[in-house]
Amino acid sequence: MRPLEGLVVARDRSLAKYRLQPGVIPRVLGQARPFAGLLVVFAATVVLGSAATVLPMVIFQRIIDDGVIAGQRDVIVSWSLIVAGLAVVAAGLSLVERWCSSRIGEGLVQRLRNQLFDHLSQLPLAFFVKSNTGRLVSRVVADVAGAQQAFTTTFSQALSNLVTVSLVLVSMAMLSWPLALAAMVLLPIFMVPAKLVSARVSGLTRERMEHQAQLTQTMTERFTVSGALLVKLFGQPARENARFNAQTAQLAADGVRISMVARFFMAALALVGALATALFYGLGGLAVVDGAMSLGTLTAMVALLARLYGPLMALTNLRVDVMTAMVSFERVFEVLDIAPSIVDAPQAIDVPVPASIAFEDVWFTYPAAEQVSVSSLCSDDHSAEEPELPVIRGISFCAEPGQTVALVGPSGAGKTTLTQLLTRLYDVDSGSVTIGGVDVRQLRLASLRSTIGYVTQDAHLFHDTIRANLDYALPGASEEQLWAALAGAQIADVVRRLPAGLDTVVGERGYRMSGGERQRLAIARLLLISPPVIVLDEATAHLDAASEQLVQRALDVARQGRTAIVVAHRLSTVRQADLILVIEAGKVSERGTHDELLAAGGSYARLYQHQFDLGGSL
Repeated sequence: MRPLEGLVVARDRSLAKYRLQPGVIPRVLGQARPFAGLLVVFAATVVLGSAATVLPMVIFQRIIDDGVIAGQRDVIVSWSLIVAGLAVVAAGLSLVERWCSSRIGEGLVQRLRNQLFDHLSQLPLAFFVKSNTGRLVSRVVADVAGAQQAFTTTFSQALSNLVTVSLVLVSMAMLSWPLALAAMVLLPIFMVPAKLVSARVSGLTRERMEHQAQLTQTMTERFTVSGALLVKLFGQPARENARFNAQTAQLAADGVRISMVARFFMAALALVGALATALFYGLGGLAVVDGAMSLGTLTAMVALLARLYGPLMALTNLRVDVMTAMVSFERVFEVLDIAPSIVDAPQAIDVPVPASIAFEDVWFTYPAAEQVSVSSLCSDDHSAEEPELPVIRGISFCAEPGQTVALVGPSGAGKTTLTQLLTRLYDVDSGSVTIGGVDVRQLRLASLRSTIGYVTQDAHLFHDTIRANLDYALPGASEEQLWAALAGAQIADVVRRLPAGLDTVVGERGYRMSGGERQRLAIARLLLISPPVIVLDEATAHLDAASEQLVQRALDVARQGRTAIVVAHRLSTVRQADLILVIEAGKVSERGTHDELLAAGGSYARLYQHQFDLGGSL
């Protein structure tokens, strides 16, 4: 799939020349298939409604010629009642049309957003690392709403206008074919401004979509707790206001440009319509004076002409409307077309228990942006990005059931990456990672993820209650289970002292809790599911010394009979590990127990001594 072009104003080509990707229209029709029945009813009401609005204009001729001029009161009354009845029918049909339109439009929005959410949840972690959150949210919200217009406003107006124009032309031909011919001769003139404006409006609309996505990105990043905190701590509210004002000014300018281009289009069409009306009055008036046409016929023809050019203007602008909607569909499909790179193998099996872990000559390089996302979703231009270098270089080790393997070393050495390979957040380039002797790529993802309990250094909590955050790990957990997990994480007393207890809302990303409390809640979430494999990535990094000791004892109990991988900078937390690996530059530089590594006098011993000198004791 080629990356989306034209989202940002291209330097080497005009947006006006943008063309949709092949296959977009058939896919759009595929999205409409579940609403086929409603679309048929919708189309029928549009056709009947259009007919109900055109027929009264033909009836005007009878009212004037057969009623007013002939002095026939009963003709005037009967035809007037028919016109009134048609108005009632048209009003009723418009309600049915609106109901069908709303059901189709809202159903389509729900369907697309559900597809996007489900698809995004299957994409690898690399996608979210490389993609821009604001632009991604814009795809799910704004572009889906834009796609909705294709099956509501655009389809409705196109069909209604097409039927109306056809009925009007037929009616005019029946009343006076010379004037009808004159009207048809003028029709090609309407296509000139439409062709000039259509591509221009499409390009401007795409440009505005990108600017809207950038604005969404700014708000998404600045309106989180961490973003707002950064702005305040660095004293940059004025700078942020200026940035935001510039972005909104750009959006406003985009809106003015689109409005003016569209107004030029409408003004040109209105001018042609006015000239045609003048022509009708001139030719028709002379025909009435000469007795070649009745006054009722002229009146009906002028009314029909007025009814002709409004829909005709909309039809000549149809390509602009369709392209605008198709652009939104295209942007949605681009996200849906990003293939999940980490999926279940055809014959995937559940994780065997007890679970031993083995890394065998593992090499890994982080994927480049173009491998996991489309360019329009990336935060920066990656066209000149340096090639990624391997971050894991031939690492091998084993952890038997019940053993604890600790990974230590400098930041950026690849420790966390190893744990992410174990959980298949990424797949190895070469070598293998096995659990119970089975390559993780042959294990069902659902089974793998339920087997491994993971606590990260920066534990994420949802803006919800403590109960809901714990329940996320084990839906339907009992009160006893929740409190047991909290007690194991040494935070039960803290929760009991809160006025709302388990129903306390933790705030955005848990910021109403302290760093240590957030971490202990995350540990409680792990203890709640009691997995056979535990990964602790700096799980005690935010705890004070007293809490660290309590939690460490709880984790020692939790690790009994389970395989554990522990990433740590504090070497005091890994002294009891069965195996310690020192990771440097993606390689294992040392391995052994705490005592063995101290005796070796290498990197581990130096790091241990450095921490001892800083802390006084370990």
